[in-house]
Amino acid sequence: MLKRTIVLLLAISLAISCKPTQYGFRTKDIKSAQRLYGLEFDKTGIDTMYHYLGRNKRGYENLREYQVDNETFPALTFNPHPAGFEMPTGQQQILQPEVSDNIMLPATDEEIAFLSIPELASLIKARKITSERLTNIYLERIEKHDGQLQSVITVTKELALKQARKADKEIAAGNYKGILHGIPYGVKDLMAVEGYPTTWGAEPYKDQMIDHTATVVNKLTEQGAVLIAKLVSGSLARGDVWFGGKTKNPWDLSQGASGSSAGSGSATSAGLVAFSLGTETLGSITSPATRNGVTGLRPTYGRISRHGVMSLSWSMDKVGPICRSAEDCEIVLAAIYGKDPLDPTTNNAPFTPANGKVSNLKIAKLESDILSDSKTQRGKNVIAAVALLEKELNSSFDTLSLPKNYPFRVFDIILRAEAGAFFEELVRSGAVDDMVEQTSGSRANSLRQARFIPAVEYLQANRERRRLIEEIHQLFKNYDVIIAPSARSSQLQITNLTGHPVISIPTGFDEKGRPTSLTLIGNLYEEDKILQLAKYYQSLTEFDEKHPPLFYPLAK
Repeated sequence: MLKRTIVLLLAISLAISCKPTQYGFRTKDIKSAQRLYGLEFDKTGIDTMYHYLGRNKRGYENLREYQVDNETFPALTFNPHPAGFEMPTGQQQILQPEVSDNIMLPATDEEIAFLSIPELASLIKARKITSERLTNIYLERIEKHDGQLQSVITVTKELALKQARKADKEIAAGNYKGILHGIPYGVKDLMAVEGYPTTWGAEPYKDQMIDHTATVVNKLTEQGAVLIAKLVSGSLARGDVWFGGKTKNPWDLSQGASGSSAGSGSATSAGLVAFSLGTETLGSITSPATRNGVTGLRPTYGRISRHGVMSLSWSMDKVGPICRSAEDCEIVLAAIYGKDPLDPTTNNAPFTPANGKVSNLKIAKLESDILSDSKTQRGKNVIAAVALLEKELNSSFDTLSLPKNYPFRVFDIILRAEAGAFFEELVRSGAVDDMVEQTSGSRANSLRQARFIPAVEYLQANRERRRLIEEIHQLFKNYDVIIAPSARSSQLQITNLTGHPVISIPTGFDEKGRPTSLTLIGNLYEEDKILQLAKYYQSLTEFDEKHPPLFYPLAK
């Protein structure tokens, strides 16, 4: 009898602990959940939680009844400025570099397609070529080559030809708008263009139509540039795989173009566009720039408007140019930067290209990071680039080391938590299951697990981020440029967290003939300094003038 009573009491106790409360969860649910976060509360503590947890759950359910527009930023806006930072002063303006008229028209369309922005502008302004003909050259190259590359999601042919013909009429009438007037370009398909799909590279959004156009596209349109294509973004800004396949590296078609600005890197390298725009949260401009042998500029956080651009991480996303040279990147940056009332993170900091002597730049190098990769050809190329600059500038650069006393493993939750918020409906609706990649490292899985990131840990990570911002400022503030390897260094994660600008420039090729690069880091809003050194290095070398032989027969 006693034995039966004990068994009955145990059963009742178990039933109570397993029975859903009025809030829809059980004691064992709380016990299981706390283990995910490395916590352990006793029974009394758990018992007292029901009311608060239930209230929270009802609040979440109520919150989900409201729809928030994609363009709505959180009220907590990230500020990359260290304590005491003084914003640059001056007036923002669109710069108009001089356009010479002494460029001869090349004999072949292939040669024309790989000309720099100033060279193309010279031909257009002098009316040695029309914007319409130039646009058709690029459109024909897309039709001919993109089957191999898979770099283009949508060809905006009708819009492009309309804009090109308008540019030709304006130029013929003496209304020349500047160096980008009539120049064809492409944008990563995270950027909205009214009248065309904005797919974000993902199956659930492949038919998505957004009823407005991104600010950066509007800025280029106002200056007469010609949009010819929306280029591949890896699915929801991850990697080089999208709903239509895998974007290829034009130097080696067996290799992906890297991502997530995969289409921008690949199409620019292969001469399918004159230049392109990409986005970066954690390497998505610099990585495809490196892989595809082009130049990628990731500006200071807040330099360029993200209105009309998909958000992955409100506190880390940046828009920037991917071009075939640093000079082209400078031209595009000057055209698209600036304060935008529609993006609360933008500001009035001016941009003016550097006009001082390169020899006056204060330069340091991350020597230990550079030497850690010295056994590879990639690393040897960086070492050779540094040696060349030191020789030509008659200088021995100072050495710096990046800090290590931070919880770098946890910083990724900042990106993932913010992405989880932006894509909440995708996950809760189950449409996330329709994405092409479903591996443990896929964007789909990253969005699912984001639901388990505690708000407390997200805020704690951002407190550590603030500490990192202050230390990096103290480390960098006495230098104009920091030279770093693009790979095998924590600089990529650190500078994306702190918002510092960087530029990735080609340094040659590895053992397999694939492009390599180095990275130049600047202080906040000092893109002019890293662009100045990048242009100088490219004036000493020809790596930025190399083009993939499969798509440029004259390179063979």
